[in-house]
Amino acid sequence: MALLDVENLSIAFGGVKAVQNVSFSVDPGIVYSVIGPNGAGKTTLFNLITGVYTPSEGEIRLDGHSIAGTAPHALALRGMARTFQNLQICMNMTALENVMVGAHLKLDRNLVKAMLRFPAMARRDARLRDEARELMRFVGLEAYWSLSANSMPYGALKRLEIARALAAKPRILFLDEPAAGLNSKETAEIDELVQKVAESGVTVVLVEHDMKMVMNISDRILVLDYGKKLAEGTAQEVRENPDVIAAYLGSAV
Repeated sequence: MALLDVENLSIAFGGVKAVQNVSFSVDPGIVYSVIGPNGAGKTTLFNLITGVYTPSEGEIRLDGHSIAGTAPHALALRGMARTFQNLQICMNMTALENVMVGAHLKLDRNLVKAMLRFPAMARRDARLRDEARELMRFVGLEAYWSLSANSMPYGALKRLEIARALAAKPRILFLDEPAAGLNSKETAEIDELVQKVAESGVTVVLVEHDMKMVMNISDRILVLDYGKKLAEGTAQEVRENPDVIAAYLGSAV
């Protein structure tokens, strides 16, 4: 059974159809990439699935249950996490504190307990700190534990954002252009990390422009063009698809 099912998903902005009748499914534990030229509707598709937008038509199911129009915080509680194109890091906090923020939906919000600092709260905070440290090791950032985020290099901040998303313990993680703005070494680190996340049992859905990375790590690829589904398949199937070649390189090719 697919973890995520999308059927005939559509949305329009002022009469312009940004996503049109897009359908696909994502099996558990894989890396599923969404690619397409600029303006193809990739981020809009992410926004629909992760609750930022409500679709005008279509259905989205997580584990067989409809989630179309569900708020992002409610989706997080159901096991969905996401990063964005632009960094959403708290620059005035340490790297470790940023990762701990990712677990906020899992916390006991009893104000009295928090104010009185009950022993259980202290133990919880210590556990969260240990888990955050382990996640920083997982993404290769153990050297940055106590540093302020504003003193970290850009490539490290990209991995920090993934660690924070993983702190919510998602079953499915949406990564919107995680390699954007990175050099070749940093891109290779993200490539390795995405594969590591999938191997840990977290399903990854990825929007990315770096085609070398996409072809290297993806189990399945969805190609969008002008908001429509152009193709879907393995890396080899997509690479050899004449419609995909035309969309990226021009019909003359």
